[in-house]
Amino acid sequence: MENFALVLVYLLIGALLQRVRSFPAETGLVLNQYVLYVALPALVLQKMPLLEFSSQLWIPAVLPWLLLAITAGVVLLAARLWHLDRPVTGALLVVLPLGNTSFLGYPMVEAFYGDAGLPFAIIYDQAGSFLALVTYAAILAARFSPAAEPRTGGLQILRRILLFPAFLAMLLGLALKGVSYPPFMQLLLDSLASTLVPVVMIAVGFQLRLKLDIGQTAPMVMALGFKLLLMPALALGLLWLVQPQPLLIEPLLTQVVVMQAAMPPMITAGALAIGAALAPRFVAALVGLGLLGSFVTLPLWYWLLGGIA
Repeated sequence: MENFALVLVYLLIGALLQRVRSFPAETGLVLNQYVLYVALPALVLQKMPLLEFSSQLWIPAVLPWLLLAITAGVVLLAARLWHLDRPVTGALLVVLPLGNTSFLGYPMVEAFYGDAGLPFAIIYDQAGSFLALVTYAAILAARFSPAAEPRTGGLQILRRILLFPAFLAMLLGLALKGVSYPPFMQLLLDSLASTLVPVVMIAVGFQLRLKLDIGQTAPMVMALGFKLLLMPALALGLLWLVQPQPLLIEPLLTQVVVMQAAMPPMITAGALAIGAALAPRFVAALVGLGLLGSFVTLPLWYWLLGGIA
């Protein structure tokens, strides 16, 4: 619960800074740019060389991508039914499929299920959420950004992706897989990566507004309900559908994977969307309210999943 408390404190600091006149209105945008160009690449370089795949852990590696595909389809359907504008649609496509499976996911899984649950949580995050962030989310942010021309060609989008700092860091991290960084380099990466969550959450708090723009209430309710309640229910259904027998033998995998699917919207995905000017107020509210809502939904899912053991 300490990580929850830290996130709330960072969020509160950002909200309080709104009232300090010496902080310009662009403060939130500047902080997000720091995250995108410094802290996020450092985090990528820190984690990618440690990425390990195992044939025994294919389920938590594959399931996040199945949920991503389903979520993207639901967002596109909702955008058509509610006539959502392009920035909100892009924001939902970037943020909604990705959960906060690292900063909140690791400590919450450890708190609920102990060290035995961490391998499943790490694979879900590294092979699922993290890779989706630097590939899928980067593509959608580039495609839906207001800075992009409506008829931007595939080569132009590809160029933006290839020049995205986190994507370059991912390629470098994969190339260095198995290589130990020099002590000073490791210290530098650790220190820069550790600034990501505080800076992002202060930026989110600085831009957090409870008052949404006209027409954004319905998509906000839909997004939070889907992410915190329906997505973990979908994960549970897919697990039983795809691989029922092993899950009956090892219920811990089911519990951890569903809990990861129940995590609130990813902070870094929110920073990516805000940095791309995709409905910044809406995204800040989605991330902030999602964190608050998860105080209720995560313990609820833990209680419900207890019946599986």
